Amino acid sequence: MKSEVFVGLGANLGNPRKTFEKALDLVSAFGDVIAVSRLYRSSPFGFQDQPDFVNAVAKTLTELSPPDFLRELRGAENALGKKVIRANGPRVIDLDLLLHGNQVVDVEGLTIPHPGIPGRDFVLKPLIDLAPDLCHPVTGKSFREMLAELNEPFVSSPPDDWLPEFVSPLRKDAAPGKDS
Repeated sequence: MKSEVFVGLGANLGNPRKTFEKALDLVSAFGDVIAVSRLYRSSPFGFQDQPDFVNAVAKTLTELSPPDFLRELRGAENALGKKVIRANGPRVIDLDLLLHGNQVVDVEGLTIPHPGIPGRDFVLKPLIDLAPDLCHPVTGKSFREMLAELNEPFVSSPPDDWLPEFVSPLRKDAAPGKDS
């Protein structure tokens, strides 16, 4: 049985849009990419002395377990040349396993739902684009509620539409969120 998995994409080096398309092509080898959010430009989180980030979320379906899916995501990052210079520092790609169905996992190296979701509008807004009524599996709050409670915004401009060609026939169910 396939699980619905949400993957966060972030980058602030190179050409994020092209890198995201390459990343989703790699992800499609182990998960069916069925929808993508709009692109959100955001101020850096944590380390401030770096370019703004571009962020998005992809909705996928997979039969892989959370650890196996994460392992494949790390392989995709490596194939795209990810190098961690410092925590929350500049990068050519960052792929985060945000949600894996309604599973709650907390083991070394893997926490689902991703612990950064509640405090990051650059994750909440793209999640709302794809699943406006979805709720956090631990808190039970909707992502819209979490966004309304957020005190520190990072998103710095209106979102941009984009759609990798190989996703377009499958995106009919992913209307942008109204509150973004």
